[in-house]
Amino acid sequence: MSVCSRCGADFGCAMADGLPGECWCISLPPVVAVPSGVASCWCPTCLKQHIELTQKSSPESTKPD
Repeated sequence: MSVCSRCGADFGCAMADGLPGECWCISLPPVVAVPSGVASCWCPTCLKQHIELTQKSSPESTKPD
């Protein structure tokens, strides 16, 4: 199990935990830079919340369709 570096929750991260296959986060937009050589993952709840906040505050999200 991994521990979220943001909230401290336990969660599964295939890459950090050495599990086979792709991690759950691979299907989400890449919005958080992870320093080279450091696995500092966020849990699904924190990462999804951060993505939502980032998209809401992005100038792209305020442009008309």
